[in-house]
Amino acid sequence: MCELFAISSSTPTEISFSLDEFSKHGGLTDHHKHGWGIAYYQENAVKIIKEAHQASDSLCLDFIKDYKMKSQIIMSHIRYATQGEISYRNTQPFTRELGGREHVFIHNGDLKCIVANPKYLSRRFQPVGETDSEAAFCYLMTQMSAIWDAPEVPSLQQRLQVFNYFALEMQSLGLSNFIYSDSEYVFVFSDKREVKDKKDKNKTITLPGLHVLQRSCQRKSHNATIQGLSLKHEQSKNVVLISSVPLNDENWKPLTTGQSLVFKAGKIITSVGV
Repeated sequence: MCELFAISSSTPTEISFSLDEFSKHGGLTDHHKHGWGIAYYQENAVKIIKEAHQASDSLCLDFIKDYKMKSQIIMSHIRYATQGEISYRNTQPFTRELGGREHVFIHNGDLKCIVANPKYLSRRFQPVGETDSEAAFCYLMTQMSAIWDAPEVPSLQQRLQVFNYFALEMQSLGLSNFIYSDSEYVFVFSDKREVKDKKDKNKTITLPGLHVLQRSCQRKSHNATIQGLSLKHEQSKNVVLISSVPLNDENWKPLTTGQSLVFKAGKIITSVGV
């Protein structure tokens, strides 16, 4: 399965990736050959760097290692393809504009029959590629447009209601782990992950879909100890990390199946479904 990672921070956090190392955290290194991508916000606009092949062969890899991204919201996806050919258009993160903001979406799972189902087709938000993930994102944007097209900026309660309804509907179609941001909040939905047993490839192990780590940094500078990931805290701040798997031996909390969380500025704002 794919690997998801995101950061929400109270102030801009400096981060750099070694994606070939980072992809090993899931224990499925050989499977993560189908693409990678990183999205990070500058105000309410987003920058995305992505490629449709494995990070270890990437011509951008040295640039990614050396380039110090600095943002309050950062999202990353490493792809194992289940639907859609291996191509740039099918590589996550995906983004769409709505309400004068760039919305970003990453998904880990396998949603059955969504691409061909006319219920999920929209004239306004149409997939560029053929993945279930992008089809789901376009459907989410269609649902969000009902509140974002209004004269007033929608409340968090309105946004969460739409997101949670969408996530539960997608969960009925298949594995559904989502991270979505509207440039202000980060919305997370955890379902579960299914991986092959290392000892018996015919067996499948069910694991938590996502894990969360909260940090409150009071020191002037702090560097995370995570292989493949350099995270620099330059001043006192709150930081939340969201990942498919725990990335080190800190106190990562597994989310329960069907749980939604909302983050802003490095803090958990609300939780639904616990």
